[in-house]
This record gives sequence, C-alpha cells and structure tokens, in this order.
Amino acid sequence: MARIGLEHKRTLFVRLAEWGSRRKYGQVLDPGKAAMHNSRVLTTMLLMEGSAARWKALDPGLKALAVMVTSARIGCSWCMDFGYWEFHHQGVEQAKLRDVPRWRDSDVYSDLERAVMDYAEAMTATPPEVTDEQVERLRADLTEAQLVELTSLISLENYRSRTNAALGLTSQGFKETCELRPVK
Repeated sequence: MARIGLEHKRTLFVRLAEWGSRRKYGQVLDPGKAAMHNSRVLTTMLLMEGSAARWKALDPGLKALAVMVTSARIGCSWCMDFGYWEFHHQGVEQAKLRDVPRWRDSDVYSDLERAVMDYAEAMTATPPEVTDEQVERLRADLTEAQLVELTSLISLENYRSRTNAALGLTSQGFKETCELRPVK
C-alpha cells in the first residue's frame, strides 16, 4: 500500500502529464502520481527520464539486466514489475528477466551479463562495494562511454527504486500483461 496519496490536484500540468503517461503506457504510472504532488519534482523526473532514454551507447539487454538487478537488490516491487514489462517489450529474453532474482544460480547469462549484474549489485550496496577488479572486468568488453552509461544507469535506477520503495509503491500489474502474449 502506498505511503502517500496517489490522488492529487488536477492542474493543467498534471492533466498533460497524465495524458502523456496514458499515451505511452496505457495508464498513469504510480511514481508519476506520487510526483504530481510537487510539480518541480515531477518536472525534474520527466526531464531526467527523457534525457536518459536517449542514452544509446550500451546494449539494451545489458541495460535491462543492470536495472532489474538494482531493483531486485533494493526490493522495489514496482520497479521489478514495470521493468519486466518494459524490457519484455524491448525484446529482452523472458528467461533472463525472470531469472534476475536468482541470477547467480541461473545458466541463462553470459560472462559479460554476469559482470554487469555483479557491478550493479556492488554499486547498489550501501556503502558501494565496487572493486577495481570489477571495473577492469567490464573494461575488457565495454568502452569507457559504455561503462559511464552503465554506471549512470545504475545510479538512476537506485534513485527510482529507493524513491518508489520508500513511498510504498507496489506492482501495478504490468508483468501480468506480458505473460498473456506469446514470446516471438
């Protein structure tokens, strides 16, 4: 149950944000509903997400795994639900998304994917537990631009997941809609 009301004053700005969310996702996202209580926070969130969506140096599959592992480590059920839906629609293999909570024991990941997930967990620890060895392992396969993007993406997901978990936001049922569609 959300720790903050998800109903808000319906200003023109809020109505536009709701329209944009419904157009893109089919419904208004709960993190957006929460942010609508503070127009400056909402504006910053929208600008940040819009800018991050244009980051293209890193492989989308690696991005998905970094985001999902971060969400799982923090325990954000909203982020896990939405992430599964989002990355499913981007073509990431369902088995890889499904196995994220037990990635260390799964055999569906490549060595690079495991290195990315290990790095995401180390970055998400408090305090961060990133080692020189982890970074050097990633540098063997990633350019510096990709490594910077990966690091920034994990930081962004820490922001999202920690905010959503603290506000008590839980699943909106996105994952269930993925299970209804056959995998291509």
